[in-house]
Amino acid sequence: MTSTGFRIGGHLYVRRLGFGAMHLPTEPHRARETSLAVARRAVELGITLIDTAYLYGGGANEELLAEALHPYPDGVLITTKVGMARSGPAGEWKPDGRPAVLRDQVEQALRRLRVERIELLQLHRIDPETPLADQIGTLRDLRAEGRIGLIGLSEITVDELDQAREIVDVASVQNRYNLLDREHDPVLAACEAAGVAFLPWRPVAWGKSGAMAEVAAVAAELDATPTQVALAWLLDRSPVVLPIPGTARIDHLEENLAAERLQLTEAHRDRLDRLHEPA
Repeated sequence: MTSTGFRIGGHLYVRRLGFGAMHLPTEPHRARETSLAVARRAVELGITLIDTAYLYGGGANEELLAEALHPYPDGVLITTKVGMARSGPAGEWKPDGRPAVLRDQVEQALRRLRVERIELLQLHRIDPETPLADQIGTLRDLRAEGRIGLIGLSEITVDELDQAREIVDVASVQNRYNLLDREHDPVLAACEAAGVAFLPWRPVAWGKSGAMAEVAAVAAELDATPTQVALAWLLDRSPVVLPIPGTARIDHLEENLAAERLQLTEAHRDRLDRLHEPA
């Protein structure tokens, strides 16, 4: 039986299947009301890990979650990300890990989320133009000041994880990963060895038609949907995997959560594992 819970950093207990808020519309009126309803329904259904970021609408997504859920119920973890800014030559988003920028983004996130401390803060991208030690060191200092609790990273390599862990304890890694995209298998293996939570973004993505047909066949045998099979495979993949599927619809939210109850047989796992050929 796949465990349904995990302790991030050894003490923040969350349900392994979380919710990615990125897709929630934040514009006023009907779409926003639906987004608020989806966020509230997620918590009603027992989701305890909700992922957002400054990048998602320049903070609008964080404000939406605060409007929907504050004061946050006990046990609900809102994790956000900093380190992306409109600092490109044409105002486009790009990594910006300068200490002053990270500090300002954390302060703004605290205000938007209406909290005194962000229990899990993740660096959205490593800025190649700023020394890694300066970026990680700034987060370490913010933790020492009580502004953040645990520290995570996103879209990193095994080497970058090792370098960061020489500076500070890393509680989570958020890399792109799914049934058909396993480029970051080495990072997942490193996280599992270290007990670091691995939050796959884009946890459900379809590409090759043949692969999709095989997933659909497994789903039919289990009386499930292909999306549920993909999420069940992730939950089965490693005990440190915490998928955060996103949706703007309550019916899809409920469908995603039902994946927890799906039990893959060894034969099903073998068939799904074979859909990916290592590069």
